[in-house]
Amino acid sequence: MQTLDIGIDAPSSQVIPGESLIIRLSETPKRYYWHGWQSWSLAYWADSARFIPPGKPYILHPLQIDPVYATHPRPHGSWVGAVELADGRIILLGALGTDAHVELNGGLKGTYDGQPGEWLVAVGDERAVFADYARELAARLGSKTARPAPRVWCSWYSLYESIDERELLNVLRHMGDLPFDVVQVDDGWQRRVGDWEPNRKFPSGMQTMQERIRATDRHAGIWLAPLVAVRSSRLFHDHPDWFLRDERGHLVSAGLNWGEPVHALDTTHPLVTQYLKDLIQKMRAWGYRYLKLDFLYAGALPGLRRENIPREQAYRHALHVMRDAMGDDAYFLACGAPIIPTLGLCDALRIGPDVAGNWESHRDAVLLHNPAIPGARNALRTTMNRLWLKDIVQIDPDVAYFSASGSDLTLEQRDLLKALALICGFKATSDLPVWLTDSEREQLRQFLKDSPRIARTGRLAFSIGGHQLDFSDAIDLPLDPAGWSALQSRVLGWVANQAWALQIDLMLGRRAARRKVRKVSAANGI
Repeated sequence: MQTLDIGIDAPSSQVIPGESLIIRLSETPKRYYWHGWQSWSLAYWADSARFIPPGKPYILHPLQIDPVYATHPRPHGSWVGAVELADGRIILLGALGTDAHVELNGGLKGTYDGQPGEWLVAVGDERAVFADYARELAARLGSKTARPAPRVWCSWYSLYESIDERELLNVLRHMGDLPFDVVQVDDGWQRRVGDWEPNRKFPSGMQTMQERIRATDRHAGIWLAPLVAVRSSRLFHDHPDWFLRDERGHLVSAGLNWGEPVHALDTTHPLVTQYLKDLIQKMRAWGYRYLKLDFLYAGALPGLRRENIPREQAYRHALHVMRDAMGDDAYFLACGAPIIPTLGLCDALRIGPDVAGNWESHRDAVLLHNPAIPGARNALRTTMNRLWLKDIVQIDPDVAYFSASGSDLTLEQRDLLKALALICGFKATSDLPVWLTDSEREQLRQFLKDSPRIARTGRLAFSIGGHQLDFSDAIDLPLDPAGWSALQSRVLGWVANQAWALQIDLMLGRRAARRKVRKVSAANGI
């Protein structure tokens, strides 16, 4: 264990080799930078005296945070941590490889998972130290593509799993000349998660769907979750030995979704490697050039693997296989992905939780204290605290909303999401064209066409085309529940952690989404 003291005249940055490193601090820092494991995991600057507990329900930890460190007792984060001192200086400790963790324990302590590695220690202002970290990561893992990010229409936030061939053809008919580069078919086209063939809602098949999209002079995109399968899938039934297990031989949980348990593939199994290659090549043979690969965290969950290598290296191996199978002309968006191990292998990376048509839920934000749950505020918060990644990968903040009838967001909240998309340089929406008024359609057109000058004028403040905007009030993290709310939190947390309760909640959520689509469509005369 190496120990480092940071003085006033410390160099701005230095790379130090070693399996572990401690930076001793001469004072109690003001704030600590928590950095979550994957796309949806919290990234946030918090008072160093504040401990942020893991969100509830715990049954969702495998698909929201790193389950290995879910109950870690101190401020911590994956690969990187930073502190702010009284004089405003930031001290950053960042791993320059995979399978590493940083915590605040008197000082900053970084540890690799039983392997040698390198650390960047950087001292200075916030933007400078994170720029140094990004530069060193890019030198080792790879940098972003030179291709511009496409302008994307995604089916998820308007149609959810209710998509079908007829509805998507209606979308194409009403899209007209809106300048989208990609029309992306999201979750709901497949037979089951793990069984990647079109279901009965797509009788003409996915290759025909791609051809219909291409006929509008746009590229077709498709959603996949290649590293997971639900228990009812044919893949799980036929190949139970392909899935990750723990020391007792039990299947490793990748969470609960789609109304049933989800399990993770062992990406070091040679037959799984071939399966992933064949799956991606099938998508390309169907003609899809934009691939949104989701729930990728599953490839790095803890468990026993055929090959005894660190779990994030096993995940990166799977990404190499799939990236190679895509070909040079494919565009790869990684979502639900461990951040550092994904760099250099994707074109774009989701860097926050999913948005939603609501700003924030009291149940999720306060009583369950879960910042990884889909919601506009959760997406803004974590994305804003990961903007430093823009130097090395195209960053996806998720979709913006334009239709007033398509969400419960206020105009100001929708404007924040649009501004965030402009800052990130990744433009996407899910609004059905038939929902848009003439005014909203024109706003969407201008959003897709414009490239306003953007300047960062403060830590969370920006000038966007001359318009000043500060996100500070939008990204505060709610305080821990106290008193009566604390009791409610404990009871609700217990209930929410029961598989039956979560399945009911997921079912009700899907029903509510379908009702909302029907209601909004009816209100627009569809």
